[in-house]
Amino acid sequence: MNIDFNGYGENVATFIADSSLTETGVPVKMSGDGTVAKCGGNELFCGVCVGLRGGYAAVQLNGYVRLPAGAKIEPGFKKLGVNSDGKIVVNTPGRELLVLDSTATEVGFIL
Repeated sequence: MNIDFNGYGENVATFIADSSLTETGVPVKMSGDGTVAKCGGNELFCGVCVGLRGGYAAVQLNGYVRLPAGAKIEPGFKKLGVNSDGKIVVNTPGRELLVLDSTATEVGFIL
């Protein structure tokens, strides 16, 4: 693709990192007051962990993100969730988000 959406509308907030959150670049969910945890299968995500340090997580809550996908997802508004492998998939109870681009292994969308 000849265009890049990185940086569009990015909004990041700091949360307490649950012990299950050990890596960046993964979808996260709220797990307690001001605390986020790594998403498991069929869970709704609130954002993407973009940084971890000292028990805190920087979580991108808005803007363009590119994450591993379970399969190619067609562009447009889709209900997205996380499968048991932590990959983004179309999921009926998911969040309706705008998919901009996708391959068989990655998907780019606006949070």
